[in-house]
Amino acid sequence: MLNIIAVCTGNICRSPLAEILLESHLADLDVCLSSAGTRARDGMEVTRETAGIALSLGAPKARIERHRARFLTKDVLGSADLGLALSREHRRQIVEMDPTFMRKTFTVRELARLLDDISNEELLGAAASAADTSAPNSRFSAMLRVVASRRGTVIPPAAEDDDVIDPYRRSPRTYELSAAQLTAALPAVERLARLAFAM
Repeated sequence: MLNIIAVCTGNICRSPLAEILLESHLADLDVCLSSAGTRARDGMEVTRETAGIALSLGAPKARIERHRARFLTKDVLGSADLGLALSREHRRQIVEMDPTFMRKTFTVRELARLLDDISNEELLGAAASAADTSAPNSRFSAMLRVVASRRGTVIPPAAEDDDVIDPYRRSPRTYELSAAQLTAALPAVERLARLAFAM
């Protein structure tokens, strides 16, 4: 099984939307999606605006209503194969909490940016050299190492361009922008996951 955890601040806007959408897109694979917040109040529901956006993107209403926020701890991080941060600040907090996440934590937009010029052939080549080529999570980790190796070699955008804007308590337009930034980047995560199960 492949484990992916999405992390934002309150776990009621960005990270649950990432979790729910990826869960839907990867339903045919053995992937466990979860989410948490660095300042989450356990038990909170997603915001009304996030629920509306998730519904408009095809997420089941029952799944949206089932979400409850949880506070990020080292135990919650566990042994996830990918820490999917929604901003650079969340990425930093994940790595400070558990330094072993250094090469397997990216902001979702950073991951999409770094993956953009890596071919499937290169990724599958890395997967074929994994410690355990029979395990999707081992192949996934090998591919993430290739992605991480691009840090510092690819010309970075403006720093904030790696973040998904926080829409909490902001305008409907900001919620739409945040969702657009997120949904534009999620196919990169799906691509990596599907390649991990392709062999």
